[in-house]
Amino acid sequence: MEGVIKFDLCYHVAEPVALIELEELNTWRSRLWQLRLIGQDPVRYDGYGFGNVSQRHGSHTAARGERAFLISGTQTGALPELGARHYTLVECYDAAANRVVAQGPVKPSSESLTHGILYDLDTRIQAVLHVHSPDIWQAASALGIPVTDASVAYGTPAMAAEVQRLFRETDVLRHNIFSMGGHADGSVAFGQTVAEAGTTLLAALTRAQQLHRGVQWQGNT
Repeated sequence: MEGVIKFDLCYHVAEPVALIELEELNTWRSRLWQLRLIGQDPVRYDGYGFGNVSQRHGSHTAARGERAFLISGTQTGALPELGARHYTLVECYDAAANRVVAQGPVKPSSESLTHGILYDLDTRIQAVLHVHSPDIWQAASALGIPVTDASVAYGTPAMAAEVQRLFRETDVLRHNIFSMGGHADGSVAFGQTVAEAGTTLLAALTRAQQLHRGVQWQGNT
């Protein structure tokens, strides 16, 4: 969900980046909205918008916590199409201090800390897609998708620590996707390109739906 920003946000209004820089990310975001993996529904999640997308911005060699990324703005889930004004730049972030510094035309997603920790954990990651899929979420364990602890809430330092744990203790890098046990229907895919992250996500969705229908599937996500 995108309802509540739980971190200390230092935010400055600024001009948007050129939309051309976001073209691939925005195309995939529209596709995920069409599949209802991103959106807003009055009968789901207390009516809050859900889902967010990001991509790395600038050098991946910056110090951890300073690996900037562009992310969709908070409460943009309801919009079928996003423009440049709906994305903002997260300049730095500190999970331990529960702090995010951002600038742009809109405040960043409430999941910004989770995105930031992923960019810190592996410099090969260039894009992160967070969606809400009951199919994937309910089938995660059966599909072998790593899952964060159900007691950990979204958008918190504890969630950032849980993602770090998954990287240490599971084969999440082989899957390029994990489910958020304490965040209803939430799953996060990532990749070296936006397309890789998106393809991983859609493959997991297909297999989850097959599993729910009792169709046999082969392999892992």
